[in-house]
Amino acid sequence: MKALAARRHHRFAPVVLLLLALLVTGGVYAAFAPSPANAETASTEDIETGQKLFQANCATCHGPNAEGSATAPSLVGVGAASVDFQVSTGRMPMQMDGPQAQAKPPQFNEEQTEQLAAFVASLGVGPAIPTDEQVDASMGDPANGALLFRTNCAMCHNAVGAGGALSEGKFAPALFETSERNIYQAMLTGPQSMPVFNDATVTPDEKRDIIAYLDEQRDGSAGGLTLGGLGPVSEGLWAWIVGMGLLIGAAVWIGAKSS
Repeated sequence: MKALAARRHHRFAPVVLLLLALLVTGGVYAAFAPSPANAETASTEDIETGQKLFQANCATCHGPNAEGSATAPSLVGVGAASVDFQVSTGRMPMQMDGPQAQAKPPQFNEEQTEQLAAFVASLGVGPAIPTDEQVDASMGDPANGALLFRTNCAMCHNAVGAGGALSEGKFAPALFETSERNIYQAMLTGPQSMPVFNDATVTPDEKRDIIAYLDEQRDGSAGGLTLGGLGPVSEGLWAWIVGMGLLIGAAVWIGAKSS
């Protein structure tokens, strides 16, 4: 016992305890932390082909090693999800400079997009492309998704995802034709002016709930004229033009009859 007590008071005891604490903390984090995106599931051939595609189509702006430049950000650590979103929606490569990248028909096919994503993912840890289960709207809760969407997204994208204008020529796009995978990836990576909703802010299940809510807005089955889904703005304009027009017309008719 005396020998054990002596070791506890040894001058190196705090250092040993600190190292043990760091080792335990690292082990627990590695065991329970969500697995980030990397190139482990991609073949060496896909990464090499993706690098060639990157050098030929992206390096002019993003740099030969994706380190970024004065005109484009670094892609080290953005992950496969960010590449898949930007390239599959045609936003990258950009067609022209502007307030934000415009969606357009994609330049690369699905295989080439996966290869580009594999190369960029090999450069640093980042969000992975979501699985089919994560974006399956049928497994989500639209009611909870509506609450989450109104709280986090409606101020830019409109209450039903119809989109809206932002400052300096930017805009939040309509989401009616956006794929479930791209909706999830947008929340995960925060493209353009959109904030990042990581899994600590909006959990994967909550992201799927939001997708389920947006999926229900696509068929326009609520009844009546949608008026573009723009809410009080278009509805108020309709009431002003039609309602006031009828009142003015009625006043003119009454005046004509009385005279």
